[in-house]
Amino acid sequence: MGKSCAPAPTNKKEYISDLGKILVNENGKKKYYKPEEVRKAHRKSKWYDGLNFSCWGMSTFSSHSDFDKYHEETGEICDYGEMKTEMLSGLSVSSTADWTEIPDIDIDASWLDFGDVFDGLLEGIGEFIGGIFDGI
Repeated sequence: MGKSCAPAPTNKKEYISDLGKILVNENGKKKYYKPEEVRKAHRKSKWYDGLNFSCWGMSTFSSHSDFDKYHEETGEICDYGEMKTEMLSGLSVSSTADWTEIPDIDIDASWLDFGDVFDGLLEGIGEFIGGIFDGI
C-alpha cells in the first residue's frame, strides 16, 4: 500500500511564484517541467525545511502523465486533478483585487491548463489566463 503525499503548502500563491522563478532560472521557460526538475527547485527554495511537499508543485508545473508516472514509481498516492485544483485555487484566494497587481514571475503561464482539472469543461481557459499573465 502506498503512502499519501505531504500536506499542501500554506501559502500556495507564494509557493507557486517562488517555485516558478527557480524553474525558469534553472531550466528556461517550458510548458511543463519534469518532476525531478520540480523536486530540485523545491529543494533550492525557501520552502525546503526537511518537509518535502514538492508533489504539490508537480501538480502545478508537470504534465499529468509525468505526475502519474512519478507517483507510480514512488508509490505515493496523489491525485493530479484534486491537487492542481487546490493549488490553483490558492491563486484566487488573494487580497489582490486586480490581476495586474500580481508580481511578474516571468514564466510561461501555459501550465495553467484547467482542462485536466475540470475534465475539459473549461477547455481553453488556461490559454486565456496565460494571456493575462503574459500581458503583465
